[in-house]
Amino acid sequence: MLARNTSETTRRISPRWLLAAAAIVVVGFTVICGSVLLSMRRGDEKLAHQTLGNLASSIDADVARNVELYDLSLRNVVSNMTSPELVEISRPMRQLILFDHAATARHFGAIQVTDVAGNVTLDSSTLDPKPQNFTDEEFFKVHKRDPLFGLYISKPMLHQGSYGIVLSRRIAARDGTFLGIVAGFIRYSYFHEIADRLQLEPNDVISVIRQDGVLIMRAPFDMEIIGRDLSRVPGVQKALAYFSGSHIGDSATDGVRRLFVWREGSHPLIVMVGRSTDVIFGQWRKEALQIGGAMAALGLIACALMLILAREMGKRGEMEDRMARLAMTDGLTGLANRRHFDVVMDKEWQRAQRARAPISLLMIDADHFKVFNDNFGHQAGDLVLCGIAWSIARHAKRASDCAARYGGEEFALILPGLSLADAIELGERIRVEVGHLERDGMTTTTISVGAACLVPSSLTTSNDLISNADSALYAAKAHGRNQTWPVAPQQKSLAA
Repeated sequence: MLARNTSETTRRISPRWLLAAAAIVVVGFTVICGSVLLSMRRGDEKLAHQTLGNLASSIDADVARNVELYDLSLRNVVSNMTSPELVEISRPMRQLILFDHAATARHFGAIQVTDVAGNVTLDSSTLDPKPQNFTDEEFFKVHKRDPLFGLYISKPMLHQGSYGIVLSRRIAARDGTFLGIVAGFIRYSYFHEIADRLQLEPNDVISVIRQDGVLIMRAPFDMEIIGRDLSRVPGVQKALAYFSGSHIGDSATDGVRRLFVWREGSHPLIVMVGRSTDVIFGQWRKEALQIGGAMAALGLIACALMLILAREMGKRGEMEDRMARLAMTDGLTGLANRRHFDVVMDKEWQRAQRARAPISLLMIDADHFKVFNDNFGHQAGDLVLCGIAWSIARHAKRASDCAARYGGEEFALILPGLSLADAIELGERIRVEVGHLERDGMTTTTISVGAACLVPSSLTTSNDLISNADSALYAAKAHGRNQTWPVAPQQKSLAA
């Protein structure tokens, strides 16, 4: 009863709530930190997209310009080859007319014309071309079998003494009859020069891919993978499906994980630029480790401090509870003291008044206690009081019952909801038990009990109940002690 009332009157912040609040704060800061780091990562990725996109666009524009320039030279040859006047002029003049607009950049090879059998008949670099036959070459076969094929770009191959790609177009008569092809050549040195003038990061790659997925060129240059069909690689499949875009994945050639960005121009080639994710997110990862480590350290420190604080608060709470119990407990008997009795009486009185229920009170006093103290000493007297308190507490079984030391050798027992008859019966049991303790030699005194009961109303107070029980106690003593005495009839009528 005492512990329950003490806990009810004590309100404090639970250490568990403090730990929960600390956990929420740590989690909140972690979420904010994670959000900031994620935003930083997205910013780095966006910057990489922009950088690689601009790089791909720049390379694509350069390649498109030169392919278009070379294709114009091929178109000029195709257009003039079908002119009837070309047969009647001299060879030098024909050479001038056909190859006057031929691209002459140092990375471009000679433009050559073949007949229907694949034999080279004209060469922009000489009036007397060397005997050559391209019948078995794919760039010849494709135009021979497909009249509608436009500009064809070959796989990387050895041509005119160096490696590069062949660009070719079909020559046809006015009725569509196949007359041969015109073929030009772009050396690999052209692509090497593009890569050399760019400032690339470690593990950056530049790939030029044909529309069917064949790798035409790669920087850094690797002859073993040039000409390989990459059409089944996921990133290349996306590049073949969309005009521009990006893809993050492992490279099919070296296994390095990269961000690939591509830009497709109007020519039959796709320029794809890749950068290692280690380079893109390298600085971010360092900062994330630093920030994450700092947050983890701060979180651990905060948790440790909160645990220490919670433990100290727990100890302080236990101490406060102990002090509260001591403040409400009689030090000798362990029962509630007078202060606690007053608190419980006021609370139970208000509760009984709301419920219109009876509340009983027993006032108990040791008989001839002063004489006993004088004869046997205070220590023996204390043992007597402890025996009486033990018996009273043993009979206060209900949670609402409150046994208290009222003062000196006087005790009180509050019995909410109990009728006067039941209170008298309980008082008798306590009196008889204390008497048995006397016969067993544990005490040498008896007790007198005064019993009172009231149903609280607006005309009565708790002091009336205490006064009635006290009067009944004095009546018990006046009538010979060692008995339980109810409140006198006239007192009952006065209280009513």
